Amino acid sequence: MRVVIVDYNAGNLESVRKAVYYAGIDPEISAAPEDVLAADRLILPGVGAAGRAMEKLRETGLDQALDEAVRVGGKPMLGICLGMQILADELLEFGPCRGLGWIRGSVAPVRDVVGEGPRVPHMGWNSVAPRNGGEAMFRSLKGRRDFYFSHSYTLRPKDDSVIAATVDYGTPLVAAVIWQTVFATQFHPEKSQDNGERLLAAFFDWKP
Repeated sequence: MRVVIVDYNAGNLESVRKAVYYAGIDPEISAAPEDVLAADRLILPGVGAAGRAMEKLRETGLDQALDEAVRVGGKPMLGICLGMQILADELLEFGPCRGLGWIRGSVAPVRDVVGEGPRVPHMGWNSVAPRNGGEAMFRSLKGRRDFYFSHSYTLRPKDDSVIAATVDYGTPLVAAVIWQTVFATQFHPEKSQDNGERLLAAFFDWKP
């Protein structure tokens, strides 16, 4: 299986590569659109500012390659953190900008959703609650479904049926989504120890 981690200067590539390797796959890291098109499965990681990330994807043609490979071609893709958020239509971080537009909805500040109670950014370990068929991705986990979060913005999809898991942070926030052949998480599997490794293995076994 050829797995490509997409490099668009959005950080945490090496930690993702190591986590994928420990999950049983030796991945490539590439910024080349042709490698995206040739991959069997893709991983779109990401930390940082959404607007700059989208600029980089468009400057390099990676946005078109991802669209052709995943949305048109049906290749499975795992999005992580920012790699989940940029699936949306509208990104509101540091001023509105367009995302990939695969999922209808916006990415808004966590503070706007949770109010004045919980601390922002949402950072640390929290348990997720699967829903809408997301249970299959978490089935191999032992005990609590705890994962590591670190984010100040949250996805707000217009169609709740894409939500594969939520996390309770005073109010439910989207923890994972499934859209066509995309599984994406707000949390970081690469920082989530055994649970993250099991989730990555489940993605590689996933047959959407």
